Amino acid sequence: MRRGSAVLAALLLVGAITACESAEEAPAAPQPPAAEAQTEAPAEETEAAEAPPAASTVDPCSLVTKAEAEKLAGLKMQDARESPESCAYTTPPEGTTGQVEVYVGDGAKKQYDIELQLDHNYKAISGAGDEAYSYQDGLSVFVNKGGVWTSVHLVRIDDPAKYRPALEDLARTMSTRY
Repeated sequence: MRRGSAVLAALLLVGAITACESAEEAPAAPQPPAAEAQTEAPAEETEAAEAPPAASTVDPCSLVTKAEAEKLAGLKMQDARESPESCAYTTPPEGTTGQVEVYVGDGAKKQYDIELQLDHNYKAISGAGDEAYSYQDGLSVFVNKGGVWTSVHLVRIDDPAKYRPALEDLARTMSTRY
């Protein structure tokens, strides 16, 4: 009887080990038939078609030069700080604070959309891109040309009306560069 129990225990142990090994080597779950896989592909293509366009290839620092930023702000600026969708000219740490920021692509459009949601007062700028707007209570302009949105923001602690004509002229100039 003891011998039978030992054999039974050995068989159970071998069975358990075999079951564990076969579970580790189990084939992957069956793939859906080709017809089902094709049914899912158009949904992915539809999602991709509805996605916003990729960021523009326009170099933001090519739209406004350092000399133009200095002229706009009326201040000496440091060299540009660049990123793929923005360019910033800032004043040196000592002295009067000022900054000129240039944005290109979806971020510029989103800034404009947010400003509209906040009911900010805008005026159309003639002669700049397909459409362009000047923020009448601040120091920003937005330009759309060929579906590419750009914006320029001037940071100065001063009366915005003093800088608005120069900002609008810069919007016109900028729109000829892309």
